[in-house]
Amino acid sequence: MESQLEEPWLRDYKDNKLFLVDGLLYHREKHTSALTIKDRDHISLILQECDDCPYMEQMSEDRTKERVASTAWWPKWEQELSEYINSCEICQKANRKHGKKYGLLQHIEEPKQPWETINMDWVTGLLPGGKKLQFLLDHS
Repeated sequence: MESQLEEPWLRDYKDNKLFLVDGLLYHREKHTSALTIKDRDHISLILQECDDCPYMEQMSEDRTKERVASTAWWPKWEQELSEYINSCEICQKANRKHGKKYGLLQHIEEPKQPWETINMDWVTGLLPGGKKLQFLLDHS
C-alpha cells in the first residue's frame, strides 16, 4: 500500500480523485469509482473479462470502456483498452465500420425548377413484415 502511494501518477490523490477504503485504493471519475489496479496479471484478466468473456455479448468499444471504467482503473487504461480492442480479431469483425466515411455538408444551390434537386432517405426495420419507407424531399 505504501509503495503505491510513491508512484508518480498518484498526483490525482491530492486532487481527491484517489481515496482509500479498507486499505484499498480507489479512483473517482465523475459519478463512478473504480478499484485501482497495478498488477499486470489483473489488468490482463480485466481486459479479457470485459471484452471477450464467452458469456458476454460482443459490444462496441464505448460499451466495453464503460464496463472497464465501472470495474477498475490504472494509468493510461483507455489507451491500453483501445490497443487491446484493435488487436482483437473478434472485435474487429464485430465492430467493423460499414460503408464510406461521411463527407462534409455541402451547400445546395437553390434549384431553378421543381425536382431539379432532391434528397432521398430510407427507413427500415421499424414496421413489422419487413416494410420500408422511402422519403423524397424536393428542394424547390
